[in-house]
Amino acid sequence: MKRRPPEIPDLLAGLRRKRSLSEEERKLWESVARQVKPLRKLPRLAKPHPVGPEAPAVPTRPPSPVKIAPPPKLQTPPLAPIGRRERAKLSRGKQEIDARIDLHGMTQTRAHRALFGFLQRAHHEGFTFVLVITGKGKLGDAERGVLRRQVPQWLALPEFRALVVGFEEAHIGHGGEGALYVRVRRARA
Repeated sequence: MKRRPPEIPDLLAGLRRKRSLSEEERKLWESVARQVKPLRKLPRLAKPHPVGPEAPAVPTRPPSPVKIAPPPKLQTPPLAPIGRRERAKLSRGKQEIDARIDLHGMTQTRAHRALFGFLQRAHHEGFTFVLVITGKGKLGDAERGVLRRQVPQWLALPEFRALVVGFEEAHIGHGGEGALYVRVRRARA
């Protein structure tokens, strides 16, 4: 046997009817509204008051000028992975790699500068794909492959994202773990 929900009397039935303000209430409301400072910056449009001999003229203040918000700052675009088909074409040699840079043996500072300059040139030249060779690092070294770890972090930085669409680890024929395919963002005309 199903239980029926208890009946709730319609409490809002009496509140739905609108009534107009009396003249005394309207004057009181206008005096309160003049003394209150609005929270929002946009000016509120004044309601037209009935014009006639019985309605006193209510002084209204001119609306404050509307402030125009500055245009939003351009955000750096997010990184996108290289598509499966493009990656396959690159690894098979059907898609040409436009340029390559080898960062072997460079310090982090020098490699960062060299990579940024290289990507700027590639961007301005209109290249699509470039190969960044970082190297795998020495096997016995505790900090194996510093550039191998750092370059993906650098490519995710805002200054690089303006130049780069995305990147992925290269195919074994192009260096495998020690290299990255980087898709360069097109220069705007």
